[in-house]
Amino acid sequence: MADRRLQVFHAVAKNLSFTRAADALFMSQPAVTFQIKQLEEQYATRLFERRHGSISLTPAGELVLSFAEKILALSDEMETRLGEMTGEMRGPLLVGASTTIAEFMLPRVLGEFNALYPQVRARLIVANSESIEGRVAEHTLDVGLIEAPAKIAGLSSQICCEDELLVICAPDYPLAGMKSVTPKVVAEYEFISREPGSGTREITDGYFRAHKITPETLKTQMELGSPEALKGVVSTGLGFAIVSRAVVDKEIQLGILVAIPLNPPLQRSLYLVHPQDRFQSRLTTTFTNFAKSKLKELAS
Repeated sequence: MADRRLQVFHAVAKNLSFTRAADALFMSQPAVTFQIKQLEEQYATRLFERRHGSISLTPAGELVLSFAEKILALSDEMETRLGEMTGEMRGPLLVGASTTIAEFMLPRVLGEFNALYPQVRARLIVANSESIEGRVAEHTLDVGLIEAPAKIAGLSSQICCEDELLVICAPDYPLAGMKSVTPKVVAEYEFISREPGSGTREITDGYFRAHKITPETLKTQMELGSPEALKGVVSTGLGFAIVSRAVVDKEIQLGILVAIPLNPPLQRSLYLVHPQDRFQSRLTTTFTNFAKSKLKELAS
């Protein structure tokens, strides 16, 4: 087990916030502040610059962070390997997922995995695909599930399932009565888009370009950071959005939104990514295989 002060420092450094670190660690903010103070006293140097309600790492803090990530990763690896020696599947499992996968696909996968392996401590980090890929490359996540192939060198990408993206709109929006829509048709209507860095945004931009429509010429009304936000805005009738089929099943059944297939269809692969150069524990390998099987089942 790594030094608790190092774990607290790592949480503060990654969040650049004592409050958010305290929430992530289920500690009080004074307790987090005390642990950081102890660490700074031990090394007789400041690790954070504190000014105007914000904090940043000092050069010493940057150095400590680089070693803290290695030490904490080794600590987790030691615990996992010891569990394997005793025949148990146990230890921490740090999973990152893009917003769509995390909110609409992964809860069931993690729940069933935990039922099979109750000694495993899974932690889920949710961000857009670009952020998750970066954290896997930094070795602060064991595995990531994202909506596009990894671009960073040193990462391995495996297709885990296929996903169809659909146009969604309010029932009284002009597109609602159409059985399918072409890129040229939807380009004439108000578009509610995902934010840059989102896997869905990358896929939709590529789809429009492939059909000779420059994404910058779309009638984009706003860019939003989650599928839930997209659905909320689209339900007001402001415009259409393009989302995964998995995102809108409930709203379609309730009649809140209408889903329309694109013509030609827009399909994408979802990917599992992990570092190529890092020890792959039996736990990580088992989860990767389990997630691939379950996600294919959910997407079918």
